[in-house]
Amino acid sequence: MHPISGKEKFLLLLGDFALFYGSLLSALFLRTLEVPTLELFVLHAIPFTFLFVVWALVFYIAGLYEPHAVVLKSRIPTLIFNAQLANAVIAVLFFYFIPFFGITPKTVLFIELLVSFIFIGVWRVVVAQKLGIRRKEKAVLIGAGEETRELYRVVNRNPFYPMHFLTWVDIDELSGLDFEKEVLERIYGEGVTTIVADIKNPRVAPILPKLYNLIFAHIHFVDQHHVYEDIFDRIPLSLITESWFLENVSSRAHFGYDLLKRAVDMLLTLIIFIPSLVVYPFVMLGIKLSGGPVFFVQERVGRGGHSIFVLKFRTMTTDDDVAMRRVTPFGRFLRTSRIDELPQLWNVLCGDLSLIGPRPEIPALVAHYHEQIPYYNMRHLITPGLSGWAQVHHDNHPHHGADVEETKVKLSYDLYYLKNRSLALDIKIALKTIKTLLSRSGI
Repeated sequence: MHPISGKEKFLLLLGDFALFYGSLLSALFLRTLEVPTLELFVLHAIPFTFLFVVWALVFYIAGLYEPHAVVLKSRIPTLIFNAQLANAVIAVLFFYFIPFFGITPKTVLFIELLVSFIFIGVWRVVVAQKLGIRRKEKAVLIGAGEETRELYRVVNRNPFYPMHFLTWVDIDELSGLDFEKEVLERIYGEGVTTIVADIKNPRVAPILPKLYNLIFAHIHFVDQHHVYEDIFDRIPLSLITESWFLENVSSRAHFGYDLLKRAVDMLLTLIIFIPSLVVYPFVMLGIKLSGGPVFFVQERVGRGGHSIFVLKFRTMTTDDDVAMRRVTPFGRFLRTSRIDELPQLWNVLCGDLSLIGPRPEIPALVAHYHEQIPYYNMRHLITPGLSGWAQVHHDNHPHHGADVEETKVKLSYDLYYLKNRSLALDIKIALKTIKTLLSRSGI
């Protein structure tokens, strides 16, 4: 893999420092909601400059000026987050042990750390790539199957991915391939720096000794499944086995996150639920005018495979024949405005649902999918949610009925969330959901 040049490192460092100071200015503004005076900014900028130098050193130690994060962009937020945790500790100790600057910026420091995390994350993942600061890696793809074909096609068609596949070695056709001449000579001759391979595939075993020798040519190896997951934001289903769950899914590892998530669910739901009660009388009156009950109760499958009963405002007629039921005019308004979803906040307060998680399915479909799709029930390891990773990525859900192939794609997103669930990912889903609601497109 190419090392990052001195010019590239300087541009990254310059961008980081600019965002450090920009975040400080933003923090001073958010602290009082007033544009800070020059004197106030300078008063804070002097001690913070010393901190920024140390923070940049922490970034360097964390590897943020090294090339290993080029291929997997999803590693960058984690690296920045861990570095910012260290920076927070350093800042607290700095202002505690060096009380010579006349300020104790507790709130400003917190906002600075948060805002700079967001700014630098966007800078590193999006802007730096588009400005061409990180060069494209010449790569070779070694794998088989539709997922490998999809990876090869998408990476080579997108100019913003930090690699380009010069060739794809199909491991299903190794028997008719002169690997030495057709692959190795090209790797050495064309300056390939990265090999993306399905290392765990047993059919790769015959060429592993030859791949091993490439280590001495300073060629970087990356697991194909990691690249696939990073680019498509979902788990390749060909990877899923019992060993995958043992390696990647552990309730103990997420115990602290689960407690925090439940607390956040309760707090945010109360903030939304209590004011929303104002509209209930008007909604109930509108539904009653069309005849029938106010609420619609539907059985769904929740955490652990247990049944839960989800509340919604009724939006359809109450004909005895289900096939004859139609959305009422008032119900159409409730659906368009999403007001029909408000009663589900009660399910969140009761703990049946979370704000973020895999969407719950009806029992009949769950039974069908369980028979047709391996490991489908693993999505029930966590509490289902009002919105989830699959919903903000997969447009056809939930209106695809009992389509097994569509549900496999949805499951690949649910398993990504199951593996990578975190507060940062929940925030990302929430922001994408809000964007979808504002655009009034279905999820």
